[in-house]
Amino acid sequence: MTLSREDVLAALREVKDPSGADIVEAGLVRALNVDDRAVRFVMEVASPEPYMAVKAEAEGKLTALGAASVSIVMTAHSQQAPPPDLKMGRKAEPAGPEKVPGVDRIIAIASGKGGVGKSTIAANLACALAAEGRRVGMLDADVYGPSQPRMLGVSGRPQSPDGKLILPLRNFGVTMMSIGLMTNEDQAVVWRGPMLMGALQQMLTQVQWGALDVLIVDLPPGTGDVQMTLAQKAHLDGAIIVSTPQDVALLDARKGIDMFNQMNTPILGMIENMSTHICSACGHEEHVFGHGGVTAEAEKLGVPLLAEIPLHLDIRMAADGGAPIVVSKPDSAQAQGFRTVAKALIADGNS
Repeated sequence: MTLSREDVLAALREVKDPSGADIVEAGLVRALNVDDRAVRFVMEVASPEPYMAVKAEAEGKLTALGAASVSIVMTAHSQQAPPPDLKMGRKAEPAGPEKVPGVDRIIAIASGKGGVGKSTIAANLACALAAEGRRVGMLDADVYGPSQPRMLGVSGRPQSPDGKLILPLRNFGVTMMSIGLMTNEDQAVVWRGPMLMGALQQMLTQVQWGALDVLIVDLPPGTGDVQMTLAQKAHLDGAIIVSTPQDVALLDARKGIDMFNQMNTPILGMIENMSTHICSACGHEEHVFGHGGVTAEAEKLGVPLLAEIPLHLDIRMAADGGAPIVVSKPDSAQAQGFRTVAKALIADGNS
């Protein structure tokens, strides 16, 4: 028996929230995904405690309807990291960033501007570190454009057997979690800032990461809520800034660097992506986006230039095909830049 979206919504309309309204009409059900007999959705709530019975009732209704598995993720601060409470006489939220249990180091891959290949860099770097024997996790925090499931070849759905911890998925030696695993590939995530922050904190603290040497966080472009939440809530060991050499991209990259400086997060280095293009027909080398801009910026800031990654068809095709170039063609010239960065991070004690 295959469940329809309409069947699921009808069952959920029988579940009432603490105010007496059904949870569908109340707008609590977000990112609903019905895949055969597997049902997954997100509940947007201010605090989880009043809604635990609601969640249990929804799970019971869907199981009785014939769902083989039900996964409900609540976008609220966990009990270990409650939201700020400004009322007198109550315990306040921890003032500073905290370590994620089991995770030794957290490195953010960031860019000021979209479209510079940040996610491609993050996927290849994670796989390169795993190939060097490191225990690697990948948190896809680019909530509005989650691309890591496609790039890392992951198509399954995360489970939560106890309703508390989410089990991440794994491929190429990388343990991965992404909001993209909870939605259809072509489904937009229409969330406000508080929902983004709650989802990020839940993916940090309520995912069973296990013991990791390094957790790579693929950030969205810019300097918004996700970046600030990560720097404020998690003990971030450093950031790597990705940019193309062109002036417009570097203008935005500088803003990203300034944000991390304000958050007291070390800049581990910069990567110049799409640095050069070599024609496959004639061998002519052309600097499509200019050249040397990231090198000059890194020297100005006193941080390392970690790599110059070429603009190459194989890198793009490997990412789109679900096996990054360091996995599909590990000995190729295009993979060497990523492997060099991984080895440098290990040598410097940053992973």
